[in-house]
Amino acid sequence: MNPLDGSPYQGYLYAYPHKTAYRPLRPRPALREVWAAEPRDALFLYLHLPFCEMRCGFCNLFTRSNPPGEQVTAYLAQLGRQAGRVRAALGDAGFARVAVGGGTPTYLTAGELNSMFDLLAGFGARVGAVPTAVETSPSTATPDRIGVLAERGVTRVSIGVQSFLDAEARAAGRPQRRTDVERALATIRSCGIPELNLDLIYGIPGQTERTWAESLSCALHWRPEEVFLYPLYVRPLTGLGRRTSTVDIGGSGPVHGAGPDGGDTADPSWDAQRLTLYRQGRDTLRAAGYRQLSLRHFRRADLAPEHDPEARGPVYCCQDDGMVGLGCGARSYTTDLHYSFDYAVGVRHVRTIIDDYLRRPEADFDVAEVGFRLDPVEQRRRWLVKSLLRADGFDPAAYRDRFGQPVDDDFPQLDVLADRGWLGSAGDRTALSDAGLERADAIGPWLVSAPVRRAMAGYPLR
Repeated sequence: MNPLDGSPYQGYLYAYPHKTAYRPLRPRPALREVWAAEPRDALFLYLHLPFCEMRCGFCNLFTRSNPPGEQVTAYLAQLGRQAGRVRAALGDAGFARVAVGGGTPTYLTAGELNSMFDLLAGFGARVGAVPTAVETSPSTATPDRIGVLAERGVTRVSIGVQSFLDAEARAAGRPQRRTDVERALATIRSCGIPELNLDLIYGIPGQTERTWAESLSCALHWRPEEVFLYPLYVRPLTGLGRRTSTVDIGGSGPVHGAGPDGGDTADPSWDAQRLTLYRQGRDTLRAAGYRQLSLRHFRRADLAPEHDPEARGPVYCCQDDGMVGLGCGARSYTTDLHYSFDYAVGVRHVRTIIDDYLRRPEADFDVAEVGFRLDPVEQRRRWLVKSLLRADGFDPAAYRDRFGQPVDDDFPQLDVLADRGWLGSAGDRTALSDAGLERADAIGPWLVSAPVRRAMAGYPLR
C-alpha cells in the first residue's frame, strides 16, 4: 500500500534527519573544522536541560525525572565547561535565536536559572535582544522562576497544558489539576512575558469533540500569542507505550507504537477521531484570529510587528542557518553535518548518557561525537522537507537559486501530491493545501530518503 494512503499520523518530522539516523563519528571531527567554512552571523543557540519533575506518559524526549540535586549542580557546571570549549571553536559568532528546552528548564530553582542565564551571557547570547524562548510546566511555573525569566529578558514562554480537563490529563499520563494550570498561566501573564505559547493534545483516551472544545475555549481565554495542537502518539518506551503493548484509545481499538520516528500503526477509527479533532481545533483557532503556520503551529494574526518578538534581531531561517546545541541532549547542525551526543528514551539509558556527559574531560567538547553527514542530495531533501511542511510552503525560485536546478527535477514525486490535490501554487509560492497540510505527518515520513530510513530502522531502541 502507498504510505500516503495509510494513517495520517505516521511520524512528526520536526528535524531531518531524526537522531536515530545518527551514528558515532570516527574519527571525531574537530568543531573548529566543522564550523570553519560556515556562516556564523545568525545562528540558533539551543541549550538543553534534561530534567523534569515527572515524565509524561506520551513523552519520548531525552529527559530524567527528579534527579538528585547534586546532579543538577554538576550538570550546570559541565554545561559551563562545554560552553567555553564550543565558544572557542566557533570564534566570532552571532545568535539570531536562543531557546532553552528539555526536559523542563524551570525544574531549576530561581538561583539555578540565574546561573544558567549567566552562562548564556558568557557564551555571547543576547538574551532578550533576540527572540528567546524557555519551556515550562504547570507545576514549575512559579512566581520566583517566571520572575527570573522576565528579569533576564525572555520573550517567549511555552507551557505544555495538553488538556484543561483533569481526567484527560491523567489519561495522557500527565496528572495535574486545572487549578494549577490556571495558576501557572496567570503567573506567566502577570510577569509580563511578551509571548505565551500553549500546547494542547488531541486524541487522548476518552476525549470527545465537546471536551476538546472546552480545552480550546479555556486556552483562548488567555489569548496566547501562539498555540500548538499536537496529535497524541503512543511511542515505544514511553509511559503510555510501556503501560501495555496495546493501548485502547477511547474505545477505538488497539494502538501499537511503531518505531523511533514516533509513528503509530493505529486502528482507522482512532485516525478518524484525531483527524476530526484536528479540523475542529484548526477551524476554532482560525475563527479566533490565528494564522496556521504548520500542522501544529498557530499564531495570532493581530500581532503588530513592533510588538512581535519574532521581528527582533537578525533574520533566522532553519533551512539555511546553523544551530549550536549545548547540553547532552542538544543537537547541532551545519550545512553538511548534524551532530549531538548519544540518544535514548528508556530511563536507564538516559541516566547512563547523562552520567557519561558529566564524566567527560573538557577536551571531549572540542569534537563532534555522533552525527549524520548530509551529502548534496540529503541537503536538498532537508531543505524541501523543512519548507514543504510549513503552511506557507516554499518559493521554487529560492530552491533553484540555492541548488542550481528546478525542485521538480530533483523531486518529481511532488507531482503525486499535486495530483491528489494536496499541493498547489499561488503566486510565487508552492504550498500544501488544507487537505495536504492535515496529512503532513504522512507526507514528511514519505519524503525520508532510503538511506536515512535504513539508518533509523537499524537504530537500537533503548
